[in-house]
Amino acid sequence: MDRADAEASPGAGGGRIPVPGRKPGGHPVRVTTFELFFDLVYVFAFTQVSRLMAETHSALGVVQALVVLSLLWWTWVGFSWISNQASVDQPPLWIGMTVTMIAVFVAALTIPEAYEDLEGGWYGPLVFACAYAIVRLAHLTIYAIVSRADPALRRQLLIFVGALVPAVALILFGALIGGQTQLWLWIVAMAYDLVATRVGSALGRGWRIPSVEHWAERYGLVVILALGESIVAIGVGVAAEPIDLPIILGSAAAIVVSVLLWWSYFARLAGQGERRLAERDEHARAILAADAYSYTHLLIIAGIIVVALGIEEAMKHVSEWDHLGWFGAIALGVGIAAFAAGTALFARLIGDGVPAFRIGEAAVILVSIPLLAAVPALVALVIAAAVLGLMALAERTVERRRVAPS
Repeated sequence: MDRADAEASPGAGGGRIPVPGRKPGGHPVRVTTFELFFDLVYVFAFTQVSRLMAETHSALGVVQALVVLSLLWWTWVGFSWISNQASVDQPPLWIGMTVTMIAVFVAALTIPEAYEDLEGGWYGPLVFACAYAIVRLAHLTIYAIVSRADPALRRQLLIFVGALVPAVALILFGALIGGQTQLWLWIVAMAYDLVATRVGSALGRGWRIPSVEHWAERYGLVVILALGESIVAIGVGVAAEPIDLPIILGSAAAIVVSVLLWWSYFARLAGQGERRLAERDEHARAILAADAYSYTHLLIIAGIIVVALGIEEAMKHVSEWDHLGWFGAIALGVGIAAFAAGTALFARLIGDGVPAFRIGEAAVILVSIPLLAAVPALVALVIAAAVLGLMALAERTVERRRVAPS
């Protein structure tokens, strides 16, 4: 989309909100520094989700944390669409996104007591729910401003309200009730929001992706930010321990795991996803962007966060020669499997064929969970790195043979 196209588009020129497209000279618009700054509050939220998992140290705690992650992810997704639709370097969006940052940060602060209120202060679950509601309201308000000269987008927003209002109401109602009912109501709210938004998108056909480059880069950067959580988890696990050889070896193995996760996404799929988006027409591009990025990347991000939990658990015991145990092994194995499944689904959606090695990776690591639980933490990290490394090597070898000239 060149400059002339951008100026002719709804929301550009004549006092309207400009949309991302291409700068003068044909250079594609990229993610702005303010968008990166905006995403930092979500980095803190990722850390808090990991903290909730680690502190509860139970399957229930992991489920609770993943529900919170899903709710916050959907708020981030909303702003990824806005920043692709309109430039954030203008006062209405800048102010609205600053308000959003404050609300997201408050929600992230409250994650440790999102389900069980801590003694003193305000009622934690309700504070989280109110902060979440403010974020959703801010998103809707900014989009209303962006769409004021775009009838198709305004119609889409009216449909979107049908997903937004019941979901937010369930979140608030669940926080007031508390207990197990709260968790179930939040799960229902999350599922309803995801399904209703997807159905509404197909009916309204009002969402658009003006800049493919900006879109692909924005999602790639949030994957990087999530991977940063896996790096932080290495240090968190041994921060108070005196340095020794097992810590160095464990750190090396954990970093290899993170690097291989990075390779799995960026070396094989990120560029392909951007190219496939560029090939689609307007409506098909928006559908692919929603399915392959907004929805599928939730599984990818969740997988990375759970891997970080497994790494942190392993690093806490890396100098011990007792077995890792089931909690750390399941977190490490299920996290890698979820990430592999997410990248496999992403590859399938962008037309990269049937990703047999990603499916195989998920299967192998899941089968290996009893072994990971039975061996020392350092050995478990080495096994996880070895599985990822062997699968990456096999995938790379097959890819080279496929593209090699005959």
